[in-house]
Amino acid sequence: MSKNNNSRSNIRRSSKKKKQRIILAILIPFFIIVLVGMAYFAKLLATTENAIEASYHEVKRTTPIADVDPITEPVSFLILGVDNDQDDSRSLGSTRADSIIYATVNPITRKMNMVSIPRDTYVPIMQDNQIVKYDRINSAYALGEESTMIETVESWLDVPIHYYATFNFDAFLEIIDALGGIEMDVPITFSEQDSSGKLGTIHLEEGLQTLNGEEALALARTRKIDNDVERGHRQQLVIQAIMKKALSVGSIPQYTDIVETVGANMRTNMRIGDMTALAKTGLNSKFEMKSHVFEWSSFTERGMDLIKIDPTSFANIQLALQNSLDPSLSDDSAYTDDDNPEETTSSDSSDQDTKSPDLEAAD
Repeated sequence: MSKNNNSRSNIRRSSKKKKQRIILAILIPFFIIVLVGMAYFAKLLATTENAIEASYHEVKRTTPIADVDPITEPVSFLILGVDNDQDDSRSLGSTRADSIIYATVNPITRKMNMVSIPRDTYVPIMQDNQIVKYDRINSAYALGEESTMIETVESWLDVPIHYYATFNFDAFLEIIDALGGIEMDVPITFSEQDSSGKLGTIHLEEGLQTLNGEEALALARTRKIDNDVERGHRQQLVIQAIMKKALSVGSIPQYTDIVETVGANMRTNMRIGDMTALAKTGLNSKFEMKSHVFEWSSFTERGMDLIKIDPTSFANIQLALQNSLDPSLSDDSAYTDDDNPEETTSSDSSDQDTKSPDLEAAD
């Protein structure tokens, strides 16, 4: 009898040890993952805070703008891409803006709207609530950096700009490479110079493919395959591809490198709290991203090749942007596809105006 009791006792002890081993086999890897994850995100948070603090640059505003809560209210951004040949990548005030993109994020409708502003668009340049001159919109950056650019875009589009981010093109290259490339549909086979100016070093074939930083930059900046307005549209598509890749789970291990790269090549008026609030809106790949493209015509003024935005196209896109920032509207239904804002018009010599435009779209 005692033997049977000992046998059952041994079996229970053996079964208990087996269960313990199974539990430990499950829990130990789980806790390792949790601890590694905590250590990683602690490092990422510290890196992010340091990078954002280093890149923070407030702008002077003649007219203050109301604070918004990105978690519950629509917000807007001005994204500027500039070339910079200086050793200090954050000394971004020595050039004109090569890329100008206005974007809105609406946490209510879960939509993101973007429009590229062609850099040669002829507009009134605003500074201290006054028109200082009529010129290409990208000249506003050379005149007063982000402050003048923000005031000019706000006045021209009649929309607020809550946040801005100015990027050096070094960031563009390094972010894409850190992500392992982005998927893009190249519309036509072409060759282009690389970021150092070496001609014909980048060759892209037509079709869907993964591009590295240099290749994506060549696609975003080339003027050989279409026009300046379509070039702006391509830049929007590249930004969307970067966002899609960055928001994928597989990109998490690269976040530290990405944050460090962005921080070293960016100026912004966003604090870490602003970015955290924006993240809480659920900004991810499920957000609907809508790109808008202005219709336009070309003309010559004072020996400069300039762009005039079609008034109807301007009004339609302006309304879509304004609606996207209105928290009382559930969607941007006031803007219809019948307006065809994403269709661009090419220009030839018969379309060119010989006189200064009346700037209907700016009024």
